[in-house]
Amino acid sequence: MIYEQIATGGCQSYLLGCSETCAAVVIDPEISQLDRYLGLAARDGLRIRYLIDTHTHADHFSGTRQLGRQLGVPVVMHRDSPASFVDMRLDDGDMVLVGRLRLRVIHTPGHTRDSMCLQVEDRLFTGDTLLIGATGRTDLPTGDPDALYDSLFQRVLRLDPSLKVHPAHDYKGAGHSTIARELAENPRLQKRDRAAFVDMMRSLNLTMPTHITEALRSNMSGGKTVAQLLAEAGAVVPFMALAELKARVETADGNLVVLDVRERDAYEQGHVPGARLLPRGQLELRVNDDLPDPTRRILTYCELGRISTLAAATLRELGYQRAVALDGGMKAWREAGYPVRPGSEP
Repeated sequence: MIYEQIATGGCQSYLLGCSETCAAVVIDPEISQLDRYLGLAARDGLRIRYLIDTHTHADHFSGTRQLGRQLGVPVVMHRDSPASFVDMRLDDGDMVLVGRLRLRVIHTPGHTRDSMCLQVEDRLFTGDTLLIGATGRTDLPTGDPDALYDSLFQRVLRLDPSLKVHPAHDYKGAGHSTIARELAENPRLQKRDRAAFVDMMRSLNLTMPTHITEALRSNMSGGKTVAQLLAEAGAVVPFMALAELKARVETADGNLVVLDVRERDAYEQGHVPGARLLPRGQLELRVNDDLPDPTRRILTYCELGRISTLAAATLRELGYQRAVALDGGMKAWREAGYPVRPGSEP
């Protein structure tokens, strides 16, 4: 078996390949690592056949749907997954065949209703059910400490003690553990009485994951994240440096239309000299009247450079093929000590 572990902060994903057939699977892919999975697969002569999420993630953005569409391969999750875009839904005891590899499904609800572990050869991919030195939390949507107790003590911990444990999170850099080691050393597993375990899980008082609402929305619906939208816009939009814009402002370059896409109050507090106000929220409605010549070179800017990147991408979609965005934004412009004009006039 060809094995690669890919870390994204504390999040862990895995590329497994069959050395005989060159078929491969990615477990818990993270959206920022898609090119890396493809690169690793190409390096080892593998072809990715399946993309599996062990559960609905609430703390990072899954790459299953985007990579599945890109490669034309199925997205795989447990039958209880709320995601509408899942192609193959699994039940407890099912197997996914990846070349000669057999990935056996163990339904382990508790962290989420759709949590599952995957056993293949001498390895157990535990998602967020069993972590190294911890367990998955149960205070997120569909979490259930009673169910987690059963999943751990009635199922996972009764497997071969020598099985290597590969979780979806590892904040200590341990790489992997074993069931035997977790039984002996994991503090949460020392609470072997159901009531004591459930009480402990309900008393953890953990902080909510960053971007939980966006992560759940994206991972359940397959919708895009803000980072995806910005990355896609940035891939089709050229940028102009602050110093270049300053030079053009100083020479009163009439060939460049500078658009401030912030709201009016921000514009009036201070803007680039000569910039017109056209808030991003009004862009599509006003573009024909305010920018009648689609051949003009147009530069957009906002406070931090994000909204203006989206605005420039929209302009290009509307036919303004010379639209560019300012590299930085008004904040960077001010910090560079470049001229700022207050008021409502350009």
